[in-house]
Amino acid sequence: MIKVMQNLYETDFYAWTQQQANLLRHHQWSQLDVSNLVEEIEFLGRKERQELRNRLSILIGHLLKWEYQSQQRSRSWLATIRVQRRETIKLLSENPSLKSYLEETLKEAYENARDLASGETNLPLSDFPMQSLYQLEEIISDRFYPGEPTTDDLMK
Repeated sequence: MIKVMQNLYETDFYAWTQQQANLLRHHQWSQLDVSNLVEEIEFLGRKERQELRNRLSILIGHLLKWEYQSQQRSRSWLATIRVQRRETIKLLSENPSLKSYLEETLKEAYENARDLASGETNLPLSDFPMQSLYQLEEIISDRFYPGEPTTDDLMK
């Protein structure tokens, strides 16, 4: 049975997932393909971290573009910023344990964001700070748009 499951895992992943779900549903523990199940569950966790990093990379990249090429701002950039903010907040609320990886993820996302912003603006990479000047609270705040006065700035 193990050989058949291993073969199914390698030849028809979708069928394997359905088979494993059915075995779990019917409490047929001894027939489960445990080693591949463990591997796939670990992979799912890594994918959630990767999704957070990707969303933050795109979001921060667009914030950098917003700040450094204010004359090029568009509704498309604004929509991307808004969507990525909502999806990042949703991802963090659905996976609260991802918050423990935020510091590391923000650093990695910022490196990606610099590359994205440089590539899409044709500005040299050196125009963008080596480390993010944005805090997470700002990055996900629907009121923060770098290069624009904040309510606090207007009160001064």
